[in-house]
Amino acid sequence: MPRPAAKKVKALELLDRLKQLYPEATCSLTYETPVQLLVATILSAQCTDERVNQVTPALFEAYPDALAFAEADRDALETLIRSTGFYRNKAKHIQGACQKIVRDFDGQVPNQMDLLLTLPGVARKTANVVLAHGYGINMGVTVDTHVKRLSNRLGLTRHQDPVKIEQDLMKLLPQEDWENWSIRLIYHGRAVCSARKPTCDRCSLTDLCPSAGKVTPARSAKSQ
Repeated sequence: MPRPAAKKVKALELLDRLKQLYPEATCSLTYETPVQLLVATILSAQCTDERVNQVTPALFEAYPDALAFAEADRDALETLIRSTGFYRNKAKHIQGACQKIVRDFDGQVPNQMDLLLTLPGVARKTANVVLAHGYGINMGVTVDTHVKRLSNRLGLTRHQDPVKIEQDLMKLLPQEDWENWSIRLIYHGRAVCSARKPTCDRCSLTDLCPSAGKVTPARSAKSQ
């Protein structure tokens, strides 16, 4: 692993290149309000954003705000989100979170990390997304499977725990770019550096990546 100063220089160069590669990168989820973003982010766990975006138009028409989700019939809610997978747990978390939002926060999604983390089903990943894209507040680095995989492959962390990965990345990147990093790394993970077969031959980051040309399909699949 590079020394801390060298690693920070490398991280900043990677950030610059990712900005050039994906200048228009933004959150892929479709939403209009913070509560819709919260619900969509909960649904996106172990599901593609594309699938979530297919589900949410009818969902948000049926339940336009936190109160509607809080008072929803659970079976009807589960039916609408069934195709996102793990729908029973997701419905439970969505309804529990919205009930607390109505009860404790006057129906408004809180804009503070510590308060968001009190909501059922909300950990730092979801809270970071809501704060960054719902309120324009960068409180951390969103670590999903793409960010976890690529940050390890790029040699920026040795950890597998998302919280520890986030802490490593927060030390390397400017706060104003924390969410920019995550979004662009997600784009790169989808387009180039996939879990099973990264296409290193067309990657613009290979000269900065210690894993370039070394990840085999078997090893990558095992690590997921």
